[in-house]
Amino acid sequence: MGQLSRYTDKMNKVVSYIYENLEQNLSLERLSEVACFSKFHFHRQFSSFTGVNLHKFVKLIRLKRASYQLVFHHELKIIDIALNAQFESHESFSRTFKKLYGQTPSQFRKAPQWKPWLEKYEYRTSDKYNRDQKHMDIEIVNFETTNIAVKEHRGAVELLNNSVAEFIDWRKSNDYSPIKTSQTFGIAYDDPASTQPEEFRFDICGSIKHTVPDNAQNVINKSIPGGRCVKLRHLGSHDHMNAKIHYLYAQWLPISDEELRDFPCFFHYINLFPEVSEHELITDIYLPLKDI
Repeated sequence: MGQLSRYTDKMNKVVSYIYENLEQNLSLERLSEVACFSKFHFHRQFSSFTGVNLHKFVKLIRLKRASYQLVFHHELKIIDIALNAQFESHESFSRTFKKLYGQTPSQFRKAPQWKPWLEKYEYRTSDKYNRDQKHMDIEIVNFETTNIAVKEHRGAVELLNNSVAEFIDWRKSNDYSPIKTSQTFGIAYDDPASTQPEEFRFDICGSIKHTVPDNAQNVINKSIPGGRCVKLRHLGSHDHMNAKIHYLYAQWLPISDEELRDFPCFFHYINLFPEVSEHELITDIYLPLKDI
């Protein structure tokens, strides 16, 4: 292993430690110990690696979880979310949140502005799973036809979470696709990197056993067809899934002697954020294949 690889591994170790210990002491001294670097230089090394200073990075990751809790868990009180994010009071949490995102926590809970929110998370990190392909868990499986309730998102990817929130509200309002006992899927018709914002399409889905009637959220009935698929398991933040998808298309497929079926790439979300921490997320990526 070269010097650069060792350095990158140490920094990735620190990033992973931050994700896994958001409620613990994440001081410069502690994180420099995790990296085995001098605390006198570590903050500059970390900033160079991520493009964000250490204190801001920790704050951003804590506030990311808090943001999702605000929007997707209305049963949680804002003060409890604030304390969970390591703020001493509602006031300090609200002040920091508004300064960073331009909305107070209450405003964000009612009408989140996701586009400026997403811009705060455009720092760079090197995902260990992107570099180390020997850890990629790839297999050919037979996926069973699955009936699904679908909230169709059509428009800019930055607004996808608004559609997710509508789908969650629909799920909570009835028993057609309970979050705890049904599967959750995403169907990716387009690559946001190469698609005009107004043309981007993504389906947010939950498995169902009975036909869904007309509803205020415009959730409709569809199905994921059964058949052969290549499945790749992704562990960790959804922010780092693109490299896995690219690997399947650009590297695995050309040497596999397989051909793709006429159905989009889709994802099975084994668990969901913020119910679990980002480092605990498990997502299966599927590419439908033609029969042999």
